[in-house]
Amino acid sequence: MFRFSFFLLILLLPGFLAPAAFSQEATRKPITVDDLWAMGRVSDPGISPDGTRIAFTVTTYDMDRNKGSRGVYLIPMAGGEARRLTGKTTSSFAPRFSPDGGFLYFLSARGGRLQVWRLPLTGGGEAEQVTHLPVDISGFSFTKEGKHLLVTADVYPGCRTMEANAAKAAEIAERKSKARIIDKLLYRHWNHWRDGRRSHVLLVALDGNSVRDLTPGDADTPPVSLEAGTGYDLSPDGDELSFSRNASREPAVNTNNDIFSVYVKGGEARQVTTTLGNDHAPSYSPDGKHLAHLSMSRPGFEADLNVLMVRQLSTGKTRALTRKLDRSVSGYAWSPDSTALYFTAANHGRVAIYKVSIKGTEPEQLYSQGVSSSLRVAPDGKSLVFLNQAFDRPPEVWSLNLRTCEATRLSRVNDTILDRLEMGKAREFWFTGARNEKVQGFLLTPPGFNPSRNYPAVMLVHGGPQGAFMDSFHWRWNAQMWIAPGYVGVIVNFHGSRGYGQKFCDAVSGDWGGAPYEDVMKGMDFALERFPYIDRKRVGAAGGSYGGFMVNWICGKTDRFACLVSHAGLAEHFSMFGATEELWFPLWEFGGTPWDKPELHEKFSPVRLARNFKTPTLVIHGEHDYRVPYTQGLQMFTALQVQGVPSRLLFFPDECHFIQKPQNARVWWNTIHAWLARYLRPATVR
Repeated sequence: MFRFSFFLLILLLPGFLAPAAFSQEATRKPITVDDLWAMGRVSDPGISPDGTRIAFTVTTYDMDRNKGSRGVYLIPMAGGEARRLTGKTTSSFAPRFSPDGGFLYFLSARGGRLQVWRLPLTGGGEAEQVTHLPVDISGFSFTKEGKHLLVTADVYPGCRTMEANAAKAAEIAERKSKARIIDKLLYRHWNHWRDGRRSHVLLVALDGNSVRDLTPGDADTPPVSLEAGTGYDLSPDGDELSFSRNASREPAVNTNNDIFSVYVKGGEARQVTTTLGNDHAPSYSPDGKHLAHLSMSRPGFEADLNVLMVRQLSTGKTRALTRKLDRSVSGYAWSPDSTALYFTAANHGRVAIYKVSIKGTEPEQLYSQGVSSSLRVAPDGKSLVFLNQAFDRPPEVWSLNLRTCEATRLSRVNDTILDRLEMGKAREFWFTGARNEKVQGFLLTPPGFNPSRNYPAVMLVHGGPQGAFMDSFHWRWNAQMWIAPGYVGVIVNFHGSRGYGQKFCDAVSGDWGGAPYEDVMKGMDFALERFPYIDRKRVGAAGGSYGGFMVNWICGKTDRFACLVSHAGLAEHFSMFGATEELWFPLWEFGGTPWDKPELHEKFSPVRLARNFKTPTLVIHGEHDYRVPYTQGLQMFTALQVQGVPSRLLFFPDECHFIQKPQNARVWWNTIHAWLARYLRPATVR
């Protein structure tokens, strides 16, 4: 007893603090799938009207129950401990402060449907339901006077009242036959059947006495796709609603979203923009004198340069604020004095924060670390609140001092889990790729890395193709999870990636298996030459969506990799065109339909090269994937099996393009790690 107490006393002496800290560091371990799914996923921050508090959503998952739940949290603007406001038995999310700051409103399905609820922020009290619509609400905001809500919901366009919508839904649910009769395209999207409903913006009185559809008609507001913001905004005086909509007869084959305006008191909507490209994300300036929006100029191209535009409402004069920056704007917010806008844009593997004056001066970069999103401007205009993440840390709430450009992390939702994990390290590199142009990559070394040892490696190929691997945590394609068993990760942002200028982004269209494939191969060659600890005989490749296509393409072009993993990959473009939903995408990428322009559809179909397949390949697909229908995965697996190539199909009957259920994610990661281990034979990390 005495000896144990004396030992504890010695440990507490100042001279022994460093060894104790070293011991704690030594007990850290690589991340596992259970660690990943135990983390809270922070989203949707909002600032109180007095600028003293921030509300945000945290999504958590229960692996044993195989389900997730969302909760609303509150944290002081100055930093401090976050406090959960909503219970754990039902999901609550999308917090919004009332204009007077007295209540926090949010969405919850605790009453059966997703409706708006509210909690008093002073004096205590239970949450109470605010709206009682017979349809689920997908989003909401306040009118300035605080007596009405603007909500978005899916409704039947022929039903003018909520009662008629409820009757229509009940009639469909009671039908003996579940057959669908379909007369036009875009009848399903991403992972769900649309069943004739359209998203509309409704004006709902808080006293419950009235509900009015402000965007009636057989069109979606906001559009079904290609919308970067909420898709609508109310003028500061409350008189006018601006919204984005694709009013064409067949939205499935074009990107022609436009901005419209309508008086809240009634009347016909007026078209504000007339370009044939994608105009979206409208937002009024706080003084009501300008309307900002994002714009892509080229019709049919969903990855065109996204330019921040400002329209002077008194004259109709419109100015492009960010075209010369040559970076696509992903989100933006007005300054309180209406003289400037803050925005985010991808830049060289990160997403930076910028500021630009409405006078059209050169945009100024304010912060460039990691990946920033969800900008909110403090009411006094002195700081920003935003989410930030990196390869080694998930998203948390941060603030940016606009005078010093110093960033401070405010929330610490995942510190307890992160403190026991050792994350791999990332470094960027540049090499000469296709077309003799510079291409950026990231190299990630695993936990416990020792440069004197040899390591197997995995080349990770991003989707899109006009996407990019960013310095981000990424909940689905998590880089730390790929390298945790003892792999070096190699990532290349090939031609077609965002954040390197529009010309670089354009380069993939019509050349799916050309320059991007060359970049991937040259990037791997560069890594093997530059980083001698990579064992060139133990290298695999993995990708999802377009990355899955690239893996399938690699399978037919080279046998240099020891194994491959193809998730939701395209295998044959003729059948892909006939079954996918957003047809503007293949129409642009391959120059037309397969029957009018068959050349590229045929040229870049990986199964055309099936006789060359030799590399062991794991194929993964979800049955509810309507973007890349699951038969694409079946075609790839069939070709591999017929050719006698070692292969395995991991099929999820209850997943879509992404794996979203905790237990399925566990199977996904365990199957991938077992496949890689079979062919790459990683040594133990410690």
